[in-house]
Amino acid sequence: MSINRSRLRRHLEELAEIGKIGDTGVCRLAHSKEDRQAVDVVKGWMEEAGLSAKIDGFGNLIGRMEGENHELPILMLGSHIDSQPYGGRFDGTAGALGAIEVIHTMKDNGIKPKRTIEVICFSDEEGSRFNKGVFGVRALVGMLEEGELEREDKSGVSRREALKEFGVETDLKESPVYQKGDIEAFLELHIEQGPVLESKNKPVGIVSGISGPIWLTVTLEGFAGHAGSVPMNLRKDAMVGASEIISKFDRMVKEKGKDTTVGTVGSVQVFPNSRNIIPEKVEFTIDLRDIDLEHRTKLEQELYTIIEDTSTANELSYSIREDTKSNPRYCADWIKEIMAEEDEKLDLDSPVLMSGPFHDALFMSYISDYGMIFVRCEKGISHNPLEFAEMDDIEKGVNLLYKTALRIAEKTG
Repeated sequence: MSINRSRLRRHLEELAEIGKIGDTGVCRLAHSKEDRQAVDVVKGWMEEAGLSAKIDGFGNLIGRMEGENHELPILMLGSHIDSQPYGGRFDGTAGALGAIEVIHTMKDNGIKPKRTIEVICFSDEEGSRFNKGVFGVRALVGMLEEGELEREDKSGVSRREALKEFGVETDLKESPVYQKGDIEAFLELHIEQGPVLESKNKPVGIVSGISGPIWLTVTLEGFAGHAGSVPMNLRKDAMVGASEIISKFDRMVKEKGKDTTVGTVGSVQVFPNSRNIIPEKVEFTIDLRDIDLEHRTKLEQELYTIIEDTSTANELSYSIREDTKSNPRYCADWIKEIMAEEDEKLDLDSPVLMSGPFHDALFMSYISDYGMIFVRCEKGISHNPLEFAEMDDIEKGVNLLYKTALRIAEKTG
């Protein structure tokens, strides 16, 4: 009773043709025509697997297999199928299509689960279009923020307008859809997006938890002047201050962080952005993550001190906007135990590792126990057309997902 490798491979390859860029890349931005085309195709595959499928008012694709006992909380599987603008073909899709393959395999073997199972392709996990991701899952669990539908993409299209063009009328009053107690467990398979499994020469990993990210936007303001005439000791150069903060932040994370700590400055905007004008304003992002909340908090406080001291020394004003702040969320021990038992039967010898990136599972964890399975990806590359996972590894991971789902589907206590 293993999954159908050729069917899963065919689905992965066919979905990769929608929004294809280059030989191996994918661009399926949230709520775009490519996203809708992909959702319609995957909806058909859900129905072939025996699921009743619908697209909800937030753009989530939800498939449902009724269980024998409707009194039992449901089992939920899933991931996402939207992509980064310069993305790969496995991020999200391996888990979403793998979940559908789990149901297809149950159907092939005539299995009627005791509890109802839902498979979800969450809407806009990536967040690259509206600069605020995991939209669909946050809608389902009641974690949307004020003004979500008014956020605009680079073309000035609001999320509300994009969803309408996508084909749904969104009513935020319908959130949340699920409450605590509705879901027994949420399971998500995902490519690792990191190099740990490859370094251990293991195809599959069992996730222990997801690091909590802090996303900040820091703005420094000085005074613009002619690059050729203002003496160095009289300048209020916002770029110099930003450079010092970024360098000190990097050094702090490397010297004081743990193995689980990562810090990144991924975006910098300069005004007026001219070769011969002293920069007056610099805005940059900070991403700080750690599975250890106490340690992350200490580093966060030190970062604020760095920003304040550096700004003062360079005679700059500053502001800090908190864009995201999520606590680390740990996978349920009982789910990890089931995974470990099934992993041993499959002779995978999968290591336990944490997730640095956050996933839809992070937000499901606020209303449900959750578990995650990672699949090795080549050189840890992701969010890039070079992203690649071997079909052998995906098959092993989805088989572990299948065996785990079967155990939980039959669980009555």
